[in-house]
Parts: sequence; structure tokens; C-alpha cells
Amino acid sequence: MSLFKPLETSDEENKSVSQEGDVEKVKCLIVGSGPAGYTAGIYAARANLSPVLYEGLQPGGQLTTTNDVENFPGYPEGVTGPIMMEDLKKQAQRYGTDTRWGIVTDVDLSGSVHKVTVDDKKTIEADTVIIATGATAKYLGLESEQKYMGSGVSACATCDGFFYKDKVVAVVGGGDTAAEEATYLAGLCKKVYLIVRRDVLRASKVMQKRVMENQKIEILWKHQTESLFGDGVVEGAHLVKNKGEANEEKVDIKIDGFFLAIGHTPNSAPFSKFVDTDETGYIKTIPGTSKTNVHGVFACGDVQDHVYRQAVTAAGTGCMAAIDAERYLSEQE
Repeated sequence: MSLFKPLETSDEENKSVSQEGDVEKVKCLIVGSGPAGYTAGIYAARANLSPVLYEGLQPGGQLTTTNDVENFPGYPEGVTGPIMMEDLKKQAQRYGTDTRWGIVTDVDLSGSVHKVTVDDKKTIEADTVIIATGATAKYLGLESEQKYMGSGVSACATCDGFFYKDKVVAVVGGGDTAAEEATYLAGLCKKVYLIVRRDVLRASKVMQKRVMENQKIEILWKHQTESLFGDGVVEGAHLVKNKGEANEEKVDIKIDGFFLAIGHTPNSAPFSKFVDTDETGYIKTIPGTSKTNVHGVFACGDVQDHVYRQAVTAAGTGCMAAIDAERYLSEQE
């Protein structure tokens, strides 16, 4: 297979990084860490592409805020998010991935050689670019959200729902994501509150029907969350019903978990001038590949996945991106 070239070839033959003044030239630049970025690094390094990986604002991605990961293959006893990300990083480094801290501030993908600016000062010219910048969950902006992050507050029911089996939880949101999360949690939990700011759901008719017919789900119409409370972990939420109206009232609910389902923001802004995105900013890839509309530019992980958003699927697309990048370079040669 062309993906794994012999490691004993000469340094000159495989040289992929060079310096010319303030410009650094590389074969493969990976932007972003987390399961997608680090996996891309593992595969690209083993393919002798000498990848350079910039970790971004949150090295390790969203999983660094997750206390327990029990659904990633290879950890039968589970693992904390930070430890798993450190394991993936070490594995990428072992094969030669050059991991660096830095933030991409500008890009020019208009030519055959892609120019990426890091921290407003360093320019990298890359033959291939792998975008693995992920997506950021939207939060309500409450101080208590941060206080209980990983201790009852989550933005992924599929990731963390198991920890609340036979317990009481709340989901915030009124769209398809919220309806899907509430329905999923209802299969595990004793009771699910769906906190909806308006008096209607924005979810599709079929999802509304599922929520309405599920006896474990109680919809709290026209409720807004003011804060969470608990001794070290979430034990309840302070809500306001009919906020700003004459019949406004305070409502407290006892819960063990608080799930945000008000959407994600894909971290695609620096690249969106050149790569195609959907209406919400997720990078479009050619089905079955990691290829974007720009030759030599690939996307993997949550920045191009608004459906699954799992660590294992992100890692899988990171593998795809590295293989696609290696094959692209082989074709150019």
C-alpha cells in the first residue's frame, strides 16, 4: 500500500519540512486536535508525511472537559477524556507528528500550495491541509454551567446518558436535537424534563410526536433556566416560567443531569472563504471521503459532521483524511 512507505528511505527523499525566511513549507498540515486531528497525525506520520499539527485553543478538543469516556473502543474500564487525548497525542508524536500550540488566524487556499497564517505572524505553505477544528457546543452562558461542567452538565446525551441510568435529567432546547436527546435519554432515565423557552417546539412533526407520546418526558413550556444548584454535582435547576409576563413564577426542579441541546457551532470560520459549508457552517465533504471542494484540503471530525459527533467517528474520519491526503500527494508526484 502506498500509505505506508518504508521508514528507512533517506531523509532527503522524504524531507517534507523546509524553512525559507519566515515561511515554513510542509507536506501535510493538520489544524486542530482531538480524536480527528490526532488520528490524522498518526496515519499521516506513518505514511512519512511528517505532519505538523496545530492544537488550537483547546488542545485535545471537547473531550478534555469530559470526566469519563466509556464508549471508545480499547478502554474496557473507561478512561477520562484528558487521559485519552494525551494517549492519542503521544501515539501521534511517537510516529513523528510535530504537535504545536497555535491558532490559525488566516488562510489562503486559492493556489496549489495552501498558505496558512498562525498567530498572525507565522506563515506555513502546505501541500495538503487537514481541517480538524471540531465544533463548539452552544451553552446558555450561566456561571453554574461552567461550575458543574463534567459534574452533571453535558452537551452530548449519547456520550454521557449512560451515567444517568434510572435517574432524573433535564434537556434544554426545542428543536430536533433536543427532541432526539430527550427521546434517547428517556430510554435510559427514570424521567426527562424538556425545558422549552417558547410555547411550541421547533422540531419536525415526527420528532414532536415521539416526544409527546413518551410518558417519561415532561415538557416544561415557556420555562427558562436561571441557574443550577447542588453540592459538588448538579442536584437541581432554578427555572422561571412565563418570564417577563404578569404571571411570571419561579420553579425549581430536582435533577441529576442537565443536557444542553441548543446546537453546535462548527469551527470553520477561517476556512469558509474557500471551502464549501452548509447553512450552519459545517464543511461539506464529498460523500465517502474527506475531500472538500478545494484540491488538497480535507476535513474530518465534528467540523464536518453534524449527525454523529462521536469520538470514534471523528477518529475514523481523521484516518480517512490522512489516507486521502497521502493519495493526493502520490497522484501529484
